[in-house]
Amino acid sequence: MGEHSFDQVTRPLLEMKGIAKRFGTFYALQGVDLPIYRGEIHALMGENGAGKSTLMKILAGAYSASEGDIFIDGERFVITSPKDAIKAGITLIYQEIHLSPNLTVAENIFLGCEIKHWYGLDRKAMANISQKILDRLGTQFSATQKVSSLTIAEQQQVEIARALHRNSRVLVMDEPTAALSSRETERLFELVKKLRDEGMAIIYISHRMAEIYELADRVSVLRDGKYVGSLIRENLDSATLVQMMVGRPLTDLFNKESVPIGEEVLRVENLADGNKVQDVSLVVRAGEIIGLSGLVGAGRSELAHLLFGVKRPTQGKIYLSGGEISFNSPRDAIAHHVALLPENRKDEGLFLDLNILKNVTMATIERDATMLVINQTKGKQATQEAIEGLKMRVPGANVNVSGLSGGNQQKVLLSRWAAIHPKLFIMDEPTRGVDVGAKSEIYRMMIEMAKQGVAILMISSELPEIVGMSDRVYVMREGYMVGELSGNDIKQEQIMAFACGAQ
Repeated sequence: MGEHSFDQVTRPLLEMKGIAKRFGTFYALQGVDLPIYRGEIHALMGENGAGKSTLMKILAGAYSASEGDIFIDGERFVITSPKDAIKAGITLIYQEIHLSPNLTVAENIFLGCEIKHWYGLDRKAMANISQKILDRLGTQFSATQKVSSLTIAEQQQVEIARALHRNSRVLVMDEPTAALSSRETERLFELVKKLRDEGMAIIYISHRMAEIYELADRVSVLRDGKYVGSLIRENLDSATLVQMMVGRPLTDLFNKESVPIGEEVLRVENLADGNKVQDVSLVVRAGEIIGLSGLVGAGRSELAHLLFGVKRPTQGKIYLSGGEISFNSPRDAIAHHVALLPENRKDEGLFLDLNILKNVTMATIERDATMLVINQTKGKQATQEAIEGLKMRVPGANVNVSGLSGGNQQKVLLSRWAAIHPKLFIMDEPTRGVDVGAKSEIYRMMIEMAKQGVAILMISSELPEIVGMSDRVYVMREGYMVGELSGNDIKQEQIMAFACGAQ
């Protein structure tokens, strides 16, 4: 293993053996074995829905295993609550930060194990001990600051400091860089390596290959709730990892097919919103997948909102199937068979406290109702077809979407909009935050819709996706449409030249 080796002859620090988790008759995990050694960064990979988070929630005491055992230093631990996990020396840092923003850093570090004297909390003692831990981590904030004043990256450091205060031996990090800048990510990597070198065992969940290559001493892969295998650092290979995750070689992720191009569906002329969108013109035809590229802040999402009736344009014209239209609201757009998959699915797309069925049928309730009575049969049929057609790995249609993986949540949204039989489908970052297997399913769905004559406008920040899926590409910069590419001219270098103003 090179500089940072771990001795597999010795006993694992943590061993999960034969772990299974059943929800009713649905197995989210089955017979999973996972040994973790001291002083290693152990990456856990797999498609969204493969069981990674479920396995870690069992380790952290949020779930109880239906079958199997957990051993720490060879001793069997029964973990049925977060308190049991803390006692065993295990801390899980979730993707969503779990701190009390109204308390100080020190108060958060000591939450549940406060130092007290006869007249209340000994805040000075807690602050002094906490500051020593923060100094060890090299943080730029103090123990007496309110958590609400910290950045996301700093709040993560507070969670790590809390784990150190608890003398945690196993630290689980679930997609920790999702909301971090590149500099904050570098700082986190330095900290994770430092903790590894001090002997901590770190389980690192990520779907970003670059992070795995940067950090991992070993990688284990789950697929469909089962353990597939592990690779040590020297054997890491992206093609092998992808095959382990999806169960097949993925030589061509996009599998873009040539589809007959039909009549013009959307024409935009000199569109502007008085702010982010300036004098934009474009055309999308039936069966076309049009890529819309540009740097963050170029105005792409704002253009999508204008086309979907979220906001009214200050100038310009929009034509749908040859006729000029003006949407006062998204409801008008839906009535004209225009769909928008939003960039932020949780805030702008999903009803997180509702189940899959209600989320899928949300845009078609009015259409399918008879005398204001909702047609439950049609809704159930459409939802079941969506679950099977997009290979959602879920127990059933009545599961709340808040508990689904990112890939399955995105598939729920895609199914909702597919149900309105769109003429024009605007997809804003359709594969953001989903794994490689879910991406493949989403691309397949896009191609099938194009075959049926749907015009697709795909906004994406991933250049390989733009190049791999687009028939033509428009590039925006600072609100303006600055370039159009087609055929063999669709190259990453050319797109970036337009986006950066080098062309």
